[in-house]
Amino acid sequence: MSHSAPPNWDEPELLDLAGAPVPQYGGGSLADLLPTLVAGQGVPGFTAAIAELAPADRNCVFLVDGMGWEQIRAHPAEAPFLTSLLGSSRGGTGAPLTAGFPATTATSLASVGTGLPPSRHGLPGYAVRNPATGELMNQLRWNPWTPPRPWQPYPTVFQLADAAGVATAQVSSPVFQSTPLTQIALSGGTFHGRMTGEERMDLAADRLAAGDRSLVYTYYSELDGAGHRHGVDSDAWRGQLMYVDRLVQRLAEQLPPRTALYVTADHGMVDIPFDEDSRIDFDEDWELGAGVALLGGEGRARHVYAVPGAEADVLTVWREVLGDRFWVAGREEALELGWFGPPGECDERVLGRIGDVVAAAHADVAITASRTEPNESALAGMHGSMTPAEQLVPLLEIRT
Repeated sequence: MSHSAPPNWDEPELLDLAGAPVPQYGGGSLADLLPTLVAGQGVPGFTAAIAELAPADRNCVFLVDGMGWEQIRAHPAEAPFLTSLLGSSRGGTGAPLTAGFPATTATSLASVGTGLPPSRHGLPGYAVRNPATGELMNQLRWNPWTPPRPWQPYPTVFQLADAAGVATAQVSSPVFQSTPLTQIALSGGTFHGRMTGEERMDLAADRLAAGDRSLVYTYYSELDGAGHRHGVDSDAWRGQLMYVDRLVQRLAEQLPPRTALYVTADHGMVDIPFDEDSRIDFDEDWELGAGVALLGGEGRARHVYAVPGAEADVLTVWREVLGDRFWVAGREEALELGWFGPPGECDERVLGRIGDVVAAAHADVAITASRTEPNESALAGMHGSMTPAEQLVPLLEIRT
């Protein structure tokens, strides 16, 4: 009579990588939005990837940084106008889009502006290794300085729409006008800098009416800032959401005829408790640091760059230590699973920017770095991973 070994109750169960909720590249992600809109305006070279959206002569995209789908649904009292639009999302299906991985601003804005997934446009995270220098490059702050156009060589959808005769404009804070991220992701047509949200809404409506075919992008960032500093369960965040709700209604009431307004976001957010179990400090953890040359990404979406020859060992250790709370994959695994874009579609120049190991949070946890990333490690709200709270973004629609 044979006896099976008793279960090891102390051994945590590893997350199934195949069960990670991969972004819907090719038909339901942020990267598919602008190509769909300009295809409906007759811009050559584009097809309507998001099949649920009807064409419009004038299109406006209002992107609210940090306003995830789940956060709107959880706050109907603070966002009554946005809540009333939930059924309009994604062409009236009432469904959200997926941001893309990582669910972070630099990556998502590049996906929006280029119409490409991260594996193509090459901004696959908050901070990634520059293979040419071996240094970490912060793609949001563009530090250290890196020539923008070789880093992201593809034309933006805005540039191609403008060249095709569509009246194209961006309406945002003046501070973003000359940034490298704007240059490589959001340029094309005319940039109009306005300080207040109300000014942006009014000018966006004006720019929409400027052509028979028009494409206008406008942006608001302060909701994200309140979430990072105070958390999405804070009065400060709720106050910002109330303000955004009024801005969307203000813009909606001014839309010219034949317009489709789409309200979306670059990611959602989760609050991370301030305790040792929820915030794993890489700078104090010798086990996670063994064999690691650089730690990139951000707390909930880490790129781990190994010392040459240590890649397999680092993957093994990270999976053993974190695999019950993070989806932990090697670079090739993550690419084959479609985390950064459709499998088989990664540009050669992007490969070395992706970590030898990629760790995406499943639980409400983060890998902080108290000494090397003191500011980021102190944030209350974080994002980056593939959980619904971070990954799902609205595509609310109003048509005239």
